[in-house]
Amino acid sequence: MIHAYNFLASWQLFPEKCSYELGDRPKSGIYKIESVEDKKALMVSHNWVSLENQAFASQYTIVADGELNEFSQHELADQAQVSFIDSISFEIHFYKKGEVALHIVHEIMPNGYLKITQQGSRDDGTAYTNTEIYHKQLSVLPYSASVAGAVIRANEEGLIKHKALTAMEEQTNMQLQQIRKQIELLALQAQEIQKRKELSLMIYDAKLSFKPNIGQTYYLYQRKDGTHLLSLVSPREWGSSGPFQKFIAAVKLLADHTWMEL
Repeated sequence: MIHAYNFLASWQLFPEKCSYELGDRPKSGIYKIESVEDKKALMVSHNWVSLENQAFASQYTIVADGELNEFSQHELADQAQVSFIDSISFEIHFYKKGEVALHIVHEIMPNGYLKITQQGSRDDGTAYTNTEIYHKQLSVLPYSASVAGAVIRANEEGLIKHKALTAMEEQTNMQLQQIRKQIELLALQAQEIQKRKELSLMIYDAKLSFKPNIGQTYYLYQRKDGTHLLSLVSPREWGSSGPFQKFIAAVKLLADHTWMEL
């Protein structure tokens, strides 16, 4: 059971990273592996919530001594065998009437995720492979998932908890969305202030032959020598004979003495 240490945890499902040849993709879920008191068996529990918000739960205990042992839930299998390949992978073979009914491989990937590959046969005898990816939970959530497994039954407590969890997710997501919008607004305001600052530096570096008035509209030009000129005269009034190389912008002096482009 030393090799089982890395797997003893609650693992949260990544629905978008999974692939199913049999069954529908769950909305959310947890796969939990625990060591029972005698240290020679594993208790595997997996609950999940469907896309229709139905909660399901399944649990079984399996002897992890590498031998072929009797399995209590005959609906799934008559016998089962757990084999630890190393500290990051182990597999379970479920046998029914002497043949493998389900083969589940557990593998901890280099990024720390848990990959579970389930291989079995459909009712018509054709093979299927389901692949699920989980990440380790820092805390235990009240819902979980896996499609293949032992006896599956609807869980009223799971439904109640899922409704509460859904409400919590909606509220926190709404609050996070509000914060994101506030951040985006602050970012736009910061860009606007930076733009006014750059424009103000350009204007205060320009040639001024008068004292600008707050709220008054002025016109910023670039002369042929690269310097800038602030004028009360618009490009239309100058016509083609204006003493500048190009017109930059119409601007207005604000109360904080920064300049805003109109």
